Amino acid sequence: MTSMTARPKFFVPGDWNALFGFGTNILVNVLVLTGLLKYVIGMPDAVLFGRILPALGLMLCLSTCYYARLAWNLARKTGRTDVCALPSGVSVPHMFVVTFVVMLPIKIATGDPLAAWGAGLTWVFVQSFVLMAGSLVGPAIRRITPRAALLGSLAGISITFISMSPAAQMFATPVIGVVCFMVILASWFGGVRYPGGVPGGLVAIAVGTFIAWVSTALGLGYGGMSLGALGAAFSGFGISLPTPAVSELFGGFKYLGVILVTAIPFGLYDLIEALDNVESAAAAGDSYPTVRVLGADGVVSLIGCLMGNPFINAVYIGHPGWKAMGGRIGYSAVTGLVVLVLTWLGIISLLSALIPVIAILPILLYIGMLIGSQAFQETPHRHAPAIVLALLPQLAAWGKTQIDNALGAAGTTASAVGLGKLASVGVLYGGLEVLGGGATLAGIVLGAITVFIIERQFDRAALFALAGAVFTFFGFIHNEAIGIARSPEVTVGYLGVALLLFLCAKFARFENGGAMPDPAD
Repeated sequence: MTSMTARPKFFVPGDWNALFGFGTNILVNVLVLTGLLKYVIGMPDAVLFGRILPALGLMLCLSTCYYARLAWNLARKTGRTDVCALPSGVSVPHMFVVTFVVMLPIKIATGDPLAAWGAGLTWVFVQSFVLMAGSLVGPAIRRITPRAALLGSLAGISITFISMSPAAQMFATPVIGVVCFMVILASWFGGVRYPGGVPGGLVAIAVGTFIAWVSTALGLGYGGMSLGALGAAFSGFGISLPTPAVSELFGGFKYLGVILVTAIPFGLYDLIEALDNVESAAAAGDSYPTVRVLGADGVVSLIGCLMGNPFINAVYIGHPGWKAMGGRIGYSAVTGLVVLVLTWLGIISLLSALIPVIAILPILLYIGMLIGSQAFQETPHRHAPAIVLALLPQLAAWGKTQIDNALGAAGTTASAVGLGKLASVGVLYGGLEVLGGGATLAGIVLGAITVFIIERQFDRAALFALAGAVFTFFGFIHNEAIGIARSPEVTVGYLGVALLLFLCAKFARFENGGAMPDPAD
């Protein structure tokens, strides 16, 4: 038996697998946000590579090293050798929200990408304080919310916004995407050991890069690689250290009205998502203090925005995946240090030109598969219907996003086409909009109500229904903007559910003498 005072090992062989898996996950996100800033916002290279990316690297390094330290402390406290650090990095949904909802409209209105940058910094500033304030109530929320509700809502994110895009892109370029995916599955699910013990994630990237460049030489063009872009990338080399961006941050406060519309609800989204991910780690055997996790995300994000980074930090889903492939403590800290080097030395531009993104995306699909399955594996069988219901708001939000993007590409909108016309061909846009509004929190509320009904704890189910009515009234769920009486019909619906459940709690009689159904049924 391991001694309670034994010194944990910082880095073990399994950390190599997790390092390349998690590291490539972070790399994909950094490459994506670099492209968003460069090609959507039109950020000058001097600002992008000289100010924003160095600040981003600092934030990611602080975050990953902090969570490695938490894992170290947990390992020392428990004497366990299988403790895995929480993964963290730039919040993926927020990359697109801050780019397209906050920064792009301001860029279009002012013609100034630097004004858009300042607005992005202010957005993160507001969100940081929402997270820090939320850390005070986070533990209570986690105690009263059923695991099936938390993990079910999380599984919805993993299936839609994490898994679907990588899967579609993989099959759009199957010569690289599907082959790399099978390399990963053979290693991380099938236990195949590659020559020399090389991690499966690295093998997949190497194989995908090789195929991409060979196809380029043959004129086939798989992966979209270019020698010209590769040569131009070398011009980005040079040391760039982060410098304070306080004036840019407070310059963005002139757009505070636009910013608050999304900053507060997405701050709450971050709070709930972090609770989900802490619960996911606990289900995998590693219980971390909720207050420290939420507070750290807020503080690290605040430091990042003060130095010029317009993207929020968040605990990632995926802890069970990195733990399953052998990750422990070192993979987290080393990833942060590597990102620091890549961003401070200007190497990101070279990597984006050298490695095809399609070779990295299969790793995201693998993580999505693990998280989606965990919701069913780590909860009682009888709670499965609650998990399915908790999935639905995320599916609705994802479906609405696809419709909006398709109509936007055609130069129109759902309202211009007409909701009735869309409904006549089976596209229930209005329903998707209501169901998918505030999807993460909505999924938790619906999942919790269902769990407590299954457990015949109708009073608790009624309380969650009342909470759903309050959240809906103020626009936190089933709507896309905060306000008063945002969705009155849905609010009344939740109140009716609460009344019914309170009556069930007081007067209901049960079949089978009140016995719970067999979990295996």
